[in-house]
Amino acid sequence: MHHWKKEVFSVPNLLSLFRLLLIPVYTVLFLRASRPSDYWLAAGVLALSTLTDLVDGKIARRFHMVTRLGIILDPIADKATQFTLLVCLAVRHSVLWYLLALFVVKEGFMLIVGLVNLHRKKMLSGALLSGKVCTTLLFVSMIILVLFPDISQGAVNFLVSICVVAMLLAFADYIMAYFGKNKKVHDIT
Repeated sequence: MHHWKKEVFSVPNLLSLFRLLLIPVYTVLFLRASRPSDYWLAAGVLALSTLTDLVDGKIARRFHMVTRLGIILDPIADKATQFTLLVCLAVRHSVLWYLLALFVVKEGFMLIVGLVNLHRKKMLSGALLSGKVCTTLLFVSMIILVLFPDISQGAVNFLVSICVVAMLLAFADYIMAYFGKNKKVHDIT
């Protein structure tokens, strides 16, 4: 029983759970926003979520608190936050529906291939650099769109284009990691 509590109630896992709890808070704040201060508050919640994402991984590795639950919970919190953010922003900027569609295809691929490899007792040893860059660009771009709701359509298109290119490169990199000549999939130890 003690091991179960240690697995679930580690600081990194609690931070991931906190990020999941911030999703409905952000959604309500953003969708009800009408004044600049409302958007800044929504962006603040998003920034807090991003900060906890950075901190939970560092704590887990530094203090040897990596858990099986955390390995699953952290990416779920990341992807749920990204998905929610994209949906909320797409309501205001229709060009984001294309980015959301690409996101769903990429993450759907990652989920299916990840589960197949997990069934085979294999997995990637961690996120690829291209995936981390893509996530960073996505969050920075989306925070800009939250902070500046009246941004020009040209600027929105530019930010979305950067995210699409980064996401396509990351998608191709993950395809190569799973199926390419130099696969990066390892046996689970």
